[in-house]
Amino acid sequence: MKFVDEAEITVEAGKGGNGCLSFRREKYIEKGGPDGGDGGDGGSVYLSADSSLNTLVDFRFQPRYRAQAGQPGQGRNCTGRSGEDLTIKVPVGTTVIDVNTDELIADLNQADTPVMVAKGGFHGMGNTRFKSSTNRAPRKTTKGTAGEIRTLQLQLRLVADVGLLGLPNAGKSTLIRAVSAARPKVADYPFTTLVPNLGVVRVDQERNFVMADIPGLIEGASEGAGLGFRFLKHLSRTRLLLHLVDALPVDGSDPVANALSIENELERFSPTLARKDCRLVLNKIDLLEADARQALVERLKESLQLEHDVVEISAISGEGCEALTQMLMETVEQHRQRLLDDQDYKQQQQDLEQAMAFEIRRSIEASKSAKRLDDQELEDWIDWEYQE
Repeated sequence: MKFVDEAEITVEAGKGGNGCLSFRREKYIEKGGPDGGDGGDGGSVYLSADSSLNTLVDFRFQPRYRAQAGQPGQGRNCTGRSGEDLTIKVPVGTTVIDVNTDELIADLNQADTPVMVAKGGFHGMGNTRFKSSTNRAPRKTTKGTAGEIRTLQLQLRLVADVGLLGLPNAGKSTLIRAVSAARPKVADYPFTTLVPNLGVVRVDQERNFVMADIPGLIEGASEGAGLGFRFLKHLSRTRLLLHLVDALPVDGSDPVANALSIENELERFSPTLARKDCRLVLNKIDLLEADARQALVERLKESLQLEHDVVEISAISGEGCEALTQMLMETVEQHRQRLLDDQDYKQQQQDLEQAMAFEIRRSIEASKSAKRLDDQELEDWIDWEYQE
């Protein structure tokens, strides 16, 4: 199944049914009076997270959804039937944003929690509603109101505890293979990882956390280089970021310069995400001598002004991986416990999630606009060449 993490849909709630204009007319009953019933309410549209889904690909083929309209009222004070509500299933971790108002409608990070995104129309009233002592034969009715119509942007951000960040070939996929049962593709060329991968890291029988591996980020991603910012948003829900740095890059580049370039690109994408708790992991330490390794660690600490120690591992041999997973498990457990015990901390995390959602949307839209501009410039250049 193709991995799709963005989609735009239009939802339309059902229209309310019109009220009925009717009078009771039966044999031997004079002046039966008004008996027009009310219409039914229109159906509303709900979004609900489903843990069995992991992509938004279905919304690319069906971008429009409409709830059932309410039925009109009938004589004998019969009320029209209300329209059925429409519930749309989306993957857990989907953020819903109103395209026209830029409003964050919902953040569906828990399964089976329906959220109304379009309210159904209100029913019209029949002429029975308007009878009085001075108006015994009213001919007034009201029409049902239209249901809400909204254009929504769906953003899927994977729910994980730890996110891997780094240049292509830094060893992210090798690490997630070493510590979990996930088996992403590993090869000796850049961008072997084209879609995000999730792996469950099991520390013991009852303790585990989820690790997310996303495609590599390179310098110039803000201008669309490589895969750009397309998958970087999946790190926004993680509790902790792991920035993997290749100790001995095959292209001969400086590991410190590489680490700084990733930090800069992350800041351009989302300043809030860049301030998330992060650990620097120096990978492939088996390729360096002890003295060279120590010198590199000191340079990284000084250049990046790290608050934590540099974690040294070799994902291919497993050296340092067990200590790394233990440290990650303790950090994740502390976060989970604070969410349960400290309501202020929980609210703070929710506010950060909302801030990141808007920053991510602005960055992605800006990146798309830049790409459209580049495509237009290319077309103009081709036209000019043809005319020459």
